[in-house]
Amino acid sequence: MLSHLAGVVVPVFGRLNITTETGAPPPAGSIIIANHTSLSDPAIVFAALRRLGTEPIVLAAAGLWRIPLLGRALTREGNIPVHRHDPRAEQALQDAQTALAAGRSVLLYPEGGLPHRKGTREAPPRPLHPGLFHLTRSTGAQVVPLGQAGARALASGSPVEQLARLLTAPLHRPGLHVHVGAPLLLGSEQGQALALARSALTQAWYVAARRLGEPVSPVRA
Repeated sequence: MLSHLAGVVVPVFGRLNITTETGAPPPAGSIIIANHTSLSDPAIVFAALRRLGTEPIVLAAAGLWRIPLLGRALTREGNIPVHRHDPRAEQALQDAQTALAAGRSVLLYPEGGLPHRKGTREAPPRPLHPGLFHLTRSTGAQVVPLGQAGARALASGSPVEQLARLLTAPLHRPGLHVHVGAPLLLGSEQGQALALARSALTQAWYVAARRLGEPVSPVRA
């Protein structure tokens, strides 16, 4: 239901384009990692994945479950709450392992939160949290990097600025781009694995940002 809703609503607010490295959607049973820049980007990612025929289980901040209608929808569709800095955080990894073992793909935001910066300008993904490594290590699942750009034009800044951007977005429909990179397998050493994942996610973001004509610097190997 959430993916369907995003697929209907997102085109009203922006012009969504999607590219893939392989010409195919993310394989079933993969861990999809996305960069997180705005309150609006989960809807953009949902809409893009639905267009590609993929509807993953999502790991999201547990606070979203306290929003009455949204919380019920998240629970009904089997999504997984993440209780940060809490002993219950381990349960999220166990639930994700179960979903992957059943052949479902899992979407997570490995940066762990939104950036503290102003304006709509794009910036590369920040360092990744180790939960991604633990999940790949315990399941052997492939990681698919998904870079998105343009979401900050829909919602960023102060609450007033975010509301203003959302209200005016249907009038000018800013460009939104999602690029899905090639699947990769992370190694068994945590530092190297997270560096590889961040590099792949940064490259996917860079492709998306450049497709929008954003003034971003080339990604260094």
